[in-house]
Amino acid sequence: MKTAGIVAEYNPFHRGHAWHIAQTRRALGEDGGIVCVMSGHWVQRGECALADKWSRTKLALAGGADLVLELPTPWAMATAETFARGAVGLLAATGVVDVLSFGSECGDAGRLGQIAGCLDSPRYRAGLARFLGQGMTFAACRQAAVKDILGTEAARLLSGPNNNLGVEYLRALNALHSGIAPLAVLRRGAEHHGVGVEPGFAPAAQIRALIRAGDWGGAGALLPGGSEEALRGIELAELVRCERAVLARLRTMAPMDWAALPDGGAAEGLPERLTRAAGQARTLEEFYTMAKTKRYPHARLRRLAVGAFLGLKAAQLPQAPAYLRVLGFNARGQGLLREMKEKAALPVLTKPAHAKGLDGEARRLFELESRCTDLYALCLEHPWPCGREYTTGPVLTAPSAVICAE
Repeated sequence: MKTAGIVAEYNPFHRGHAWHIAQTRRALGEDGGIVCVMSGHWVQRGECALADKWSRTKLALAGGADLVLELPTPWAMATAETFARGAVGLLAATGVVDVLSFGSECGDAGRLGQIAGCLDSPRYRAGLARFLGQGMTFAACRQAAVKDILGTEAARLLSGPNNNLGVEYLRALNALHSGIAPLAVLRRGAEHHGVGVEPGFAPAAQIRALIRAGDWGGAGALLPGGSEEALRGIELAELVRCERAVLARLRTMAPMDWAALPDGGAAEGLPERLTRAAGQARTLEEFYTMAKTKRYPHARLRRLAVGAFLGLKAAQLPQAPAYLRVLGFNARGQGLLREMKEKAALPVLTKPAHAKGLDGEARRLFELESRCTDLYALCLEHPWPCGREYTTGPVLTAPSAVICAE
């Protein structure tokens, strides 16, 4: 039996995600296993997840996943490269994953692999440095350097956000010298400026916007069966509920505090700019607008602001995730967990009590995750008390039919 790994945020789980899992299982065979590494309560755009991680795990299991593991916040809320390195590292550490499946706009792992090799070459690094010196955005410099080496068509692939992530997954596999085989699945519901163009499919950002606007009918048409009801039955998070708490933290920060954050940009002079913006901004949007330049996109600024609120410090973080945290599983996932007990390269946490047995970097990382969850709770209308990480066990479900939006 082959087992595929998938990296996702499932924020929220939608019909495109169900399609991806179904296509992956079709490629593996019906007896194949699906292990998902999923972001927890904070996501890559520098925002709180719409729904808590246990609710999102339940929807992922209903949508075809067998085992869901958590990508800790320092990697979940990071650049594409760091996000990919952390997630692929966790999949490799399970010892049971044979295939890495990811969605992309081109659906061609070979072409993306060529770009991955290019990005790790000395020639690319030299070209990138030359273009960065011209004041272009990092994304534009990256494409320009690849165009010089591989040509226009290869560079154009990097304009697709999921192609970009796919390239980073492949780079991570190369860096780990992993034997995990890549599988690129052609995405359904291709995006155009963040809006889905295939009926019944749409990117998660569009679905979140519909939900936050109260358009449950519009959102429900883009979600697998039962997902709308599940999401309507829980409290959804909004960062605006603790906006002043975030601003209060930002106003106390000196340039050295900003520089201590992951991707803090000390060498670029970014901390001074952030300090000035934090002292003047009355809202987070004002802060982002004041701090933004071509070189510093919104997503990076959001990650820095939220990272400051959460208390992330680059010097205190391990180089890689230090444990495998189980968020949920079904019967087939339980079989994978039994196999992982023999093969996993990291401690496997199947219940909160296991965290008490961690020490060193692993213990500090779990304590950080607990703090991140305690602060996420402030984004809810009725905040949880602290300590949820130590009292909430994995989601257990019966095997379900794969939800597939044909």
